[in-house]
Amino acid sequence: MGRSAAFLPLLSAESLPAIRDEVRLPQRAYMAYNSYMKPARSVVVSMRLPEESGKRLRRLATRHGWTASDASARLVEEGLRRSEFAFIDFRDSAFGRQAYIQGSTLAVWEVMMIARNLGGKAKAAADYLEWPEIRVRSAMHYAEAFPQEIEEALSENDAADFDALKRMLPALQEFRPKAKARG
Repeated sequence: MGRSAAFLPLLSAESLPAIRDEVRLPQRAYMAYNSYMKPARSVVVSMRLPEESGKRLRRLATRHGWTASDASARLVEEGLRRSEFAFIDFRDSAFGRQAYIQGSTLAVWEVMMIARNLGGKAKAAADYLEWPEIRVRSAMHYAEAFPQEIEEALSENDAADFDALKRMLPALQEFRPKAKARG
């Protein structure tokens, strides 16, 4: 059984076909990306922005509860990561800013969870997701470069149990796939 199968049988290797891209299971909120974005040391870089860009930056910062300086540092870091890793994008989610695979609804950590449930094989995960293998490999390369970010997200997901999810989502019902009849 997969990593999260203890509380969400949908995430077992046997039942993964039930949760393709279009189905999003709730996870406990975590701030792995956000905690990673607080460097111990930093450098001061001065830059000039067009007035409209400055306004947009301040709106983004306000929306997230960041300073304009924090917002610009995060956006620069995200831009650098996008330029260094194919198919990686960053999006706001209910759980904070996360690295996603472009053109999909899956965060990198979710692709890694699926790959791990399928033995860590990029080809198996790509076949399951019906993606080109290169997209799964991109997630694997990103996870290799930023292991703390991905491991924190996976740990938070693993720490959530069905009762915790029910408190967040009162209409949630547990699904258990029927055993296949032998014969």
